Formats: sequence, C-alpha cells, structure tokens
Amino acid sequence: MTVGVEAEPLNDEVSERGWEVDPDDEGGVAVITTVGRQLKLRREAVGMRAGDFAKAVGYGEDLVYKIESGQRIPRPEYLDKADDVLRAGGLLSAMKEDVQKVRYPRKVRALADLEAKAVEIGLYECNIIAGLLQTAEHARAVIGAAQPPYSPDDVERMVAARLARRSVFERAPAPSIHFVLEEAPLHRQVGGTMVWRRQLEHLLEVGQLNNVSLQVMPTNTDAHPGLDGRIELLKFSDGKAVGRSDGLFSGRPVSDPKQLRVLELQYGTIRAQALPPRDSLACIEKLLGET
Repeated sequence: MTVGVEAEPLNDEVSERGWEVDPDDEGGVAVITTVGRQLKLRREAVGMRAGDFAKAVGYGEDLVYKIESGQRIPRPEYLDKADDVLRAGGLLSAMKEDVQKVRYPRKVRALADLEAKAVEIGLYECNIIAGLLQTAEHARAVIGAAQPPYSPDDVERMVAARLARRSVFERAPAPSIHFVLEEAPLHRQVGGTMVWRRQLEHLLEVGQLNNVSLQVMPTNTDAHPGLDGRIELLKFSDGKAVGRSDGLFSGRPVSDPKQLRVLELQYGTIRAQALPPRDSLACIEKLLGET
C-alpha cells in the first residue's frame, strides 16, 4: 500500500550535515530513538515500504532508515511531510517540539534555557564578538577556524545552536540585555570583508533595539576587570541570578550571593569604563564607513 504522492527531492545525506545525534547526550539519544521508532511504526501501520515513503517525502531511503533507527535527527519539515504522507493527523508533527529541545549540544541547551528565562542578561566579551550577536557567516568562520578543526557536521551543528539562541531577542516581554564588546575584535575581518561588514551592520541593528544596550570598550583605555576574560550575568524574575567569569571561581557558573556581588562589581566597572551606547554605535558606524 502506498499513501500520498511522490514529492520533489528535498534533502539527501550530504545536505543533512549537522543533524547527527550526539552519542554522549543520553537524553537526546533517547528522544530521537523514540521519535524514530514512532515514525517507523506509523509507516509500517499503513503498509508503506521505506523506499516508497522516501520517494513520497522527498528524502533518500538511507536517510529514512537512519532517522527511523535513531541515528539522525529529523528536520521539522521532515516530520511535517511524514505526518501528511502517513496521514497521522498531527501526531508526527507534534514531535517537532521534542526534537527541537535536543537538536543542539547539551551545554548550549542549558545556556539557552537560562537565557530564555532571564529577565536581565549582561555579557562582556573580550576576544570575539559575543555569540548572541554573531551572524551565521561570522559564526561559521569563527567556529571553522578552530584547531584541531571540527568536522563539517560539527561546524554546522554548532552554528545552528548559536543562531538558535538569538530567539532571546524575540521574547515577549523582552528581557533587558546589556553587551560590552572590546573594540579590537571589531576590526578583525573574520570571514572576509563582506562577512565582516554584514556583522558590523548586524551589531548596529541589534544595538538599536529598545531592550538592548550595546557598548564598546575602546582599545586605548586603562586596565579594567575584564582583562581576565569573559563575564556573564543572568538575572531571573524570582530574584535569583547566575553568573560566570573566565577569571574567577575557576570559570564555573556561580549563584552564591557573595560571589555574584563580585561579578556584578566587575561588570559594573566595565560598563562604566566603556563608551556610552550612542558613542559605541557611532564607533561601529565609523568602522563600517572605513571599508
């Protein structure tokens, strides 16, 4: 029995890079294995062979087998197409939420979960442009420059994870977000001139949002508490907070009030020493105009 009609090819094994299951993520493996099993049971329940199903959804047969065996994470559009072809009445499409939660590495998911709950986010970045502010092309260039290099699959997975965190800008009500970036990394033409220009343009766009404060720390300035590395602070509606500093407490996240006060003092000093938001955007505009 064949259900549905043959679709135009959508994706194959090569174009699905970045959607492999992380074997070290036990929770993620369990979810994807369950999703794959449900897809297979539904296909078999309607009497449809894997090859016919692959043609109907527009994916390669090998990819279908990998998804059904829990070796590959299905894209949202795959689940939607499968739901339509197998006439599942929305049951398969509903699994997109579960898949989305395990799409990205555990550490990124944990950070994204915290950012999604925070009412105030403060971040100082010293060596690169903060991940929340990176364009896809810039992120790909930064991640791709690692040594030893990541595999193409891992690069795409990490880029997707970094971009997914940007949903924090779309939250309602919007959190209050403060960034302080060092001036030096803004001069570095990561990815080439066009990628660099687009990154600067993106900084200007984000810096003009009502809930965002973007400051630049001039290169020609005195020493400040951020010279030891990145600092981040997240505050929540219940009054709790969590913070991390590369230079303090072994870089681990802390929530003890005494330790948080130290981080808040450091971050407050950095913000006070950086250019005001209006002057910071003018600095970025000047860099953009010099290209």
